[in-house]
Amino acid sequence: MPRLENKTALITGAGSGIGRTVAQRFAREGARVVIADRDEQAARATAAEIGVNARPAVVDISQESSVEAAFAELAGAGWTPDVVVANAGVQLFGRDAKIADLDLAAWNDTIGINLTGAFLTVKHAIRGMLTLGGGSIILTGSPTAFGGNEGAEFTAYSTSKAGIHGLARFAAAGYAEQNIRVNVVVPAYTETGLVTTISEDSAARAAIVGRIPLGRAGRPEDVEGIMTFLASDEAAFATGGLFAVDGGMSSL
Repeated sequence: MPRLENKTALITGAGSGIGRTVAQRFAREGARVVIADRDEQAARATAAEIGVNARPAVVDISQESSVEAAFAELAGAGWTPDVVVANAGVQLFGRDAKIADLDLAAWNDTIGINLTGAFLTVKHAIRGMLTLGGGSIILTGSPTAFGGNEGAEFTAYSTSKAGIHGLARFAAAGYAEQNIRVNVVVPAYTETGLVTTISEDSAARAAIVGRIPLGRAGRPEDVEGIMTFLASDEAAFATGGLFAVDGGMSSL
């Protein structure tokens, strides 16, 4: 039996990268999937690849009106999600920096999408799940949230991810009695379109891969398994957790 049969999942940032791979896996596991992305073309393309059990949703997670409208439209269509993956985010290479050098606009742009966007996604996901009697929310974190030199070079990004880790734990504590589970998956440096600035720079890539004990960069496929588990009923007793899938990076 597919592990996510009879579930409806919404994944933000699902037009590409980790989100796209997770959406494809959820569909193979029997879920209906909502491909949420601010890039309409990417959302529609991913939904078309998956087929009849997928639908696109154009969402700007930094704007509450956009998030609220998307969830309302899904509810009206009978697609209220009982699984939500808050995955969308940005990393502003060339703008993010150590704190004394960080421009306020770069900070606001990063926090607005990564942390405020996660807050709004979780807020409206929970409102829907309360009508269903429960659900599972998964957020995408980062090892940079734990500190260290790498995180210091990207103050806004690292802080936004630390905030996501905290947000998930407070949401988990606040809604456990309503059977809503909230967890964080923490990938390593994962090669997607988000990090081409690193992946196309051989020295920078070698430096970061050298800090991963398993000796290679992460792939989106490395994350889909743990997210499938957390979305499924197999994880019924898992909430408030940080699940590292980072090749040992956060153990150093």
